[in-house]
Amino acid sequence: MNDAHAQSIHFSQYYNAPMLLNPANTGLMPENDFRLGLNYRNQWATVPVPYTTFSAFADFKAFSNKESGGKNWLGLGGAFFNDVAGDGKLSLTRFEVFTAYHLALGEYSMLSMGLSGGYVQRSVNYTDLTFDSQWDGFSFNSNQPNNEKLGVVKTDYATVGAGLNYAYFPNDKVYMKFGVGAANINQPVESFYGGKNQVMIRPVANVDVLYKAGDSWILNPSAYFATQNGSYELVFGSLFQVYLGGRQESYPIQFILGAYNRFGESVIGVVGFQWGKVQLMGSYDITISSLAPYDSGNGAIEFSLIYQGVWDGAKGRRTYNCPRFF
Repeated sequence: MNDAHAQSIHFSQYYNAPMLLNPANTGLMPENDFRLGLNYRNQWATVPVPYTTFSAFADFKAFSNKESGGKNWLGLGGAFFNDVAGDGKLSLTRFEVFTAYHLALGEYSMLSMGLSGGYVQRSVNYTDLTFDSQWDGFSFNSNQPNNEKLGVVKTDYATVGAGLNYAYFPNDKVYMKFGVGAANINQPVESFYGGKNQVMIRPVANVDVLYKAGDSWILNPSAYFATQNGSYELVFGSLFQVYLGGRQESYPIQFILGAYNRFGESVIGVVGFQWGKVQLMGSYDITISSLAPYDSGNGAIEFSLIYQGVWDGAKGRRTYNCPRFF
């Protein structure tokens, strides 16, 4: 055994992990100045190597360019990610900082350019694993030497990412965003044995559209694609936001439904609720791949909690068009 391999951190609710998706999303908020978020995912709980993933993030607008009428600004943010899998608790802990500059290109479009830098630590507990050398003919005997390393073994590296977003918002009914980015641009080395296993570049592309279909409906189709070292992930679908009532200017109440497909792997149902600036969403992946007979179709359950707000004195300010219920 020379290298350790695990899936990259990912969420079915990729749209609620904005900086993980693309660093150019940092501080990219149509009507708010700051954002706080939590994500939790439990994947493949019924098979021997489940994944548990958690993240917490925050980002905000800074140094708004007054000469542009507040339409150009700098976004700053940070995030913590943790992923644990398997009997050996193969773990990834990642701290990352983000920055992006958002430049208005006239009245109806914007270009965003983002960078990220992170510190990643992987660890595995060899004490909790069993090896061929511990098989005594009848069972695995943990008292026998495993001929591997002992205890918790760690490795770490630094990673760099970058991304671009182009947003187009011709009126209050349509908002479109197109993004491309890449993680691990520096291709860092990751190995528990001093090897030369490189973490390959991970290109990402996404498209996101908001369309106000009526006074009480907003459609939000989107798609996400990523590839790394010969593997790929494609997720596409839509959210449907329904206005239920509440004070429109401050605390509109919304019900959210969604349906997505992770191509060749799972279908994803989404349900959520938003009250004012607080949004809580849950999703469930139903496995449709060859793994389905082994996990009984149970793929992953996921939750996200996001709070967005404005600085004092900034209420009611809008920097550009965006579909909304008020």
